Amino acid sequence: MNTLRLTLNPLEKKSHINPEIYGNFSEHLGRCIYDGIYVGENSDIPNTEGFRTDVVDAFRQIKLPVLRWPGGCFADEYHWRDGIGEKSQRKKMVNTNWGGVVEDNSFGTHEFMRFCELVGCEPYISGNVGSGTVEELSNWVEYMTFDGVSPMAELRKRNGREQPWKLKYLGIGNESWGCGGSMRPEYYSDLYRRYATYCRNYSGNQLFKVASGSNADDYNWTEVLMKQITPWNMNGMSLHYYTVPNGDWWHKGSATKFDEEEYYKTIRSTLGIEGMIIRHSGIMDRYDPEHKVGLIVDEWGTWYDVEPGTNPGFLYQQNTMRDAIVAAINLNIFNQHSARIPMANIAQAVNVLQSILLTEGSKTIKTPTYHVFDLYKQHQDSDLIYSHIQNSNAAEGVPSLSQSASVNADGDVFVTLSNASLSESFKVDIAAAFAGIKSAEGRILTDDVHALNTFEEPDRVAIKTLAVTVSDGRAEIILPPCSVAALTIKL
Repeated sequence: MNTLRLTLNPLEKKSHINPEIYGNFSEHLGRCIYDGIYVGENSDIPNTEGFRTDVVDAFRQIKLPVLRWPGGCFADEYHWRDGIGEKSQRKKMVNTNWGGVVEDNSFGTHEFMRFCELVGCEPYISGNVGSGTVEELSNWVEYMTFDGVSPMAELRKRNGREQPWKLKYLGIGNESWGCGGSMRPEYYSDLYRRYATYCRNYSGNQLFKVASGSNADDYNWTEVLMKQITPWNMNGMSLHYYTVPNGDWWHKGSATKFDEEEYYKTIRSTLGIEGMIIRHSGIMDRYDPEHKVGLIVDEWGTWYDVEPGTNPGFLYQQNTMRDAIVAAINLNIFNQHSARIPMANIAQAVNVLQSILLTEGSKTIKTPTYHVFDLYKQHQDSDLIYSHIQNSNAAEGVPSLSQSASVNADGDVFVTLSNASLSESFKVDIAAAFAGIKSAEGRILTDDVHALNTFEEPDRVAIKTLAVTVSDGRAEIILPPCSVAALTIKL
């Protein structure tokens, strides 16, 4: 067994890890909202005001910091007035992007904001630019946040909400280069400036405005937006990148049936996001050296072919230990680049793509990806510190280990590691510069790479205690193949 050394320097703080890096995304897509989050007050499934109690509790356990809604592609066909007022009177619409099903709008603004209150997370609203109007989005902001006398505030009160909500994050359009309007970056930049002007800060509420940014490696889009939109009018710019094993959107591969070669293709694909982050950040640095504009990775995760026998438009897929490794690598990357990345949102929360939860009737399972978020939650609101690990290659272009480390306000050091190798265990020797390690505790998620949780076997993949040996001011652990680990270290 090879020994690899991990060196930490808790005195070298590099950037702050914003809690919102551990955010999620919920779209009116398949069974994400209906059945996944919302079942209605009259459901036999245990619920709180119509929201699944098990889902609320699961989100609270991982300290979910922010949730993006209502899309996604759906956002640019969503008209918010259709989702307020008496539910029986709300307009129905066809969800043209996702399966052509009828959307009855029973889950709208009030429901989403209440769900965020129950979970204890920040709402992130994605506004309609593609098929909406400036007035429509401006009115929505006023409806949600204005504490005074106005038509929108009065409408909100008539619908049962006396006090306004606090809304921090506002996305102005989604994938405006594609399903959000098929725009050129020059056109969208002008459109963004117009929309952003009329999205006001009411009653002490301060909007963090997010522009619709690049699709993966479209660096020209970033260049144009940074050149044409001044930082004072834009707080963030989105980046969307999905991990597709073969790079073939028409034959993405199975979520559960894959060989070793396809596994390593998946890991190489997900590692590609770091190069994109570096290049996009480099462009942003030229126009914004003070990092006033955040790079918001508000859609990321694996995208495979749908599960056999399910609606192709619902994007339902299972979740294995492969996805846990992908999640761990991405979160470590986001931590390492937290100087530029203040928020990221995995796609999607429940029953869609790389979900953290899957539901079936009254049953809910926590996926391997969920457990990674549980392992990593202590990074939230801590400071990234210097860390360096000796490494080896699990396959060509695939380093075996991925890591990040942070220190909290109490001086505790938190380390997360993943081992992407399917065949090799590693002994990891951990040392902290200028300090000896007094004690350490660890947790680990590990199993066969194809292992998954099912409704018949919901706890097949679960977090276990990781043995940590502390001696002479150093710590030592063993990382088995296909594993994700988290350590809390006291110096």
